[in-house]
Amino acid sequence: MFKKLLIANRGEIACRVIKTARKMGIATVAVYSDADRNALHVRMADEAVHIGAPPASESYIVIDKIMQAIKDTGAEAVHPGYGFLSENMKFAQALEEAGVAFVGPPAGAIEAMGDKITSKKIAQEAGVSTVPGYMGLIEDAEEAVRISNEIGYPVMIKASAGGGGKGMRIAWTDAETREGFQASKNEAKSSFGDDRIFIEKFVTQPRHIEIQVLADAHGNCVYLGERECSIQRRNQKVIEEAPSPFLDEATRKAMGEQACALAQAVGYTSAGTVEFIVDGERNFYFLEMNTRLQVEHPVTELITGVDLVEQMIRVAAGETLPFAQDDIKLTGWAMESRLYAEDPYRNFLPSIGRLTRYRPPQEVAAGPLLQTGKWQGEAPSGETAVRNDTGVFEGGEISMYYDPMIAKLCTWAPDRAGSIEAMRVALDSFEVEGIGHNLPFLSAVMDHDRFVSGNITTAFIAEEYPEGFEGATLGADALRRVAAAAAAMHRVAEIRRTRVSGRMDNHERRVGADWVVTLQGEEFPVSIAADHDGSTVSFEDGHAMRVASDWTPGDQLAQLTVEGAPLVLKVGKLPGGFRIRTRGADLKVHVRSPRQAELARLMPEKLPPDTSKLLLCPMPGLIVKIDVAEGDEVQEGQALCTVEAMKMENILRAERKGIVTRINAGPGDSLAVDEVIMEFE
Repeated sequence: MFKKLLIANRGEIACRVIKTARKMGIATVAVYSDADRNALHVRMADEAVHIGAPPASESYIVIDKIMQAIKDTGAEAVHPGYGFLSENMKFAQALEEAGVAFVGPPAGAIEAMGDKITSKKIAQEAGVSTVPGYMGLIEDAEEAVRISNEIGYPVMIKASAGGGGKGMRIAWTDAETREGFQASKNEAKSSFGDDRIFIEKFVTQPRHIEIQVLADAHGNCVYLGERECSIQRRNQKVIEEAPSPFLDEATRKAMGEQACALAQAVGYTSAGTVEFIVDGERNFYFLEMNTRLQVEHPVTELITGVDLVEQMIRVAAGETLPFAQDDIKLTGWAMESRLYAEDPYRNFLPSIGRLTRYRPPQEVAAGPLLQTGKWQGEAPSGETAVRNDTGVFEGGEISMYYDPMIAKLCTWAPDRAGSIEAMRVALDSFEVEGIGHNLPFLSAVMDHDRFVSGNITTAFIAEEYPEGFEGATLGADALRRVAAAAAAMHRVAEIRRTRVSGRMDNHERRVGADWVVTLQGEEFPVSIAADHDGSTVSFEDGHAMRVASDWTPGDQLAQLTVEGAPLVLKVGKLPGGFRIRTRGADLKVHVRSPRQAELARLMPEKLPPDTSKLLLCPMPGLIVKIDVAEGDEVQEGQALCTVEAMKMENILRAERKGIVTRINAGPGDSLAVDEVIMEFE
């Protein structure tokens, strides 16, 4: 076995690999750019090597710099993680020539499967069903339009070397094809150094389901079930689960066997993923093969008990897989939520800055799942697991140079409903402050009826949130539970205030029993009776709720029990109440005496400032181009400018007809959130 492993990556995946290497007794080497000098993966590794400036093109994807780090540290093997050089054939070849083991597939397999155009041709030759499309290279936008019309709209424009949703656009018209073709080329060149583009038919109402394969150099290949990855936004996965709620055993077996056959056809070794589009009749079509470890691999590990990183390392060391296909059992259900530095209230635009608070929920291993690495018999009834893969820490910076992922929160339970409920509680318990993030959106999805039913497609987010995400609205029962909790918490805070030292004699403050809780536009008059074990909160209709908690004023996380069921609230202080966040809702909760509530109803509502005549920069980013000039008349939907952030180009469009009166920024300018780009009349 190797004695020293270099991880040619950063962030959470570098930390993930380090954990397994440490378990195996292998020393680790981290590499880092200027932006990552104080990163978590640098702290965790046994040694670390500086490799350049913050842009990946000057550090993490410069093969010569990685090779020099290998030489300087004497690393015997390299794990590439995902992204960056993980699917770069030249990197794999350079390692082979240097006599260093690549913890991944052979260079030939990367070449065959890593290129989307080539992989589709090989799949077709192997008898694998593929989506109709044009596999050749496309020279310009007009050729793209001609091909799109031949295939028939809608079409998917893709970067041949793409991944993670970058370099990918859906086009429904000729105009969208022209615009999408150029944007995809630009993103592909910036992210991968390869601007080749191809086009395929976009299958409507599809599910994105992928098969995890694992192969060794001795001719053995197994599949470890599937992952449902249909909850996507801008072709980037957001929530994954294993197994899929849609597949039956026959389809799972057929997809798995086909995935293994494809892998063996190109001499594949290590972990890899074969992605499929599956329609409503369970017909499946080969999409692509990712010749690397997937971001969402933890859900497969949770239902199989197999450490995929460990098996990748062992295969790279020449070992034989320790199990056959019949040994692979899928037990229970796992969910993964990707926590991104993206502001859901600003249409998920990137958010950068310092993590002033980062407190993930406590990780919990369920029974034999993570304690022994394998299951002993059936899934333990009633148990759940929580796992959080991350590469950040409280006080750390979210950089503009890299992917916006903060963490991958995973839960496991014996069944799907239990896994979803465990995820709800875990998301509510996850504290992140200082940047915009998608925790509220993830929570809202977990409560969405369509998601809970398993009736999902890749269009789920676009269909269910067509106007973007504006926060969840709690149902009547959930609202009453929060109202009861807020009343009990307010009573605790009031009692604390009566005990302030130094008050004047004969000015004792008494805490009343009657209060009015106002939240989400509703009022709940309540009466509280407290004892040593908690409070009983009674509503006007006679219904009473029992609230128990050890919350004390100042705690930012309240873990309560309401009517015997857990309720987790993120709590902030407001005058006369709280800011409470739970289940995707962000609530201003006021708890007042009946007289205070009566007077509050007379107060005028403060209106937000009018910004309708301004184009504000929605995220920290770089102005790539300005599409209009001062004095131009613009129409609704017209492109105004392009802002680049976190390697993604974002086109800002006019919300209504108007005339540009002033342009305050130009190409190359770096802007902060809400800086004024242009003004209108």
